[in-house]
Amino acid sequence: MLSMDDLFKGRHFDREIIILCVRWYLRFKLSFRDLVEMMAERGMTLAHTTIMRWIQRYVPEFEKRWNRFACRAGASWRVDETYVKIKGCWTYLYRAVDKQGKTVDFLLRAKRDVAAAKAFFRRAFKSQGRLPRAITLDGYQASHRAAREILGEHHRGKRTKIRSSKYLNNLIERDHRSIKLRLGPMLGLKRFRSASITIAGIELMHRIRKGQFKLGRLRIKDNRAPEIWNAVLAA
Repeated sequence: MLSMDDLFKGRHFDREIIILCVRWYLRFKLSFRDLVEMMAERGMTLAHTTIMRWIQRYVPEFEKRWNRFACRAGASWRVDETYVKIKGCWTYLYRAVDKQGKTVDFLLRAKRDVAAAKAFFRRAFKSQGRLPRAITLDGYQASHRAAREILGEHHRGKRTKIRSSKYLNNLIERDHRSIKLRLGPMLGLKRFRSASITIAGIELMHRIRKGQFKLGRLRIKDNRAPEIWNAVLAA
């Protein structure tokens, strides 16, 4: 993993400005041009495409560094997918939360089918390091089939209960809103890869707001957001 100096080496702007722009864009309903105007009031002139490139360059790195402090989600999952439009076409964002509303995992896919659902479950099992006790789905049969087949690949997969409950899945449907509210002002995503990276950044900010990271060993309990981010990235 690169040091902080190497991570931002060769950039025209200070790393504090880069982190601030990336963090604000992912967290708040701001466009690239909104951020350009806000930075201009601070005496900094930059193009909106510069911030766009920062998002694509640094979100994967920020996500990797924050994930070192991630807490594992609970064992009862609510799984659902929502729609995201990319260059005029609908794609599907698979997401899961536990019964406390903590994010389990997410995956953007071009299609809504068995293969896409299986890819999501593989990713979620790997990120959590264990199988859930229960998986709650909607009535879409492709997701049920995918869950059964993926669990069948694990010798303890039969212990996981697969069920369908609209009432229980209200939790994940409400959780979708935080992501969709941020995606709305972006006025359309143009490329699948850049959309995946942007959504990963939004999900990271969502998890931070939920308190899904253990930062006790960094001793930054009462620090402001910039100090917390610097400590996490430099750790």
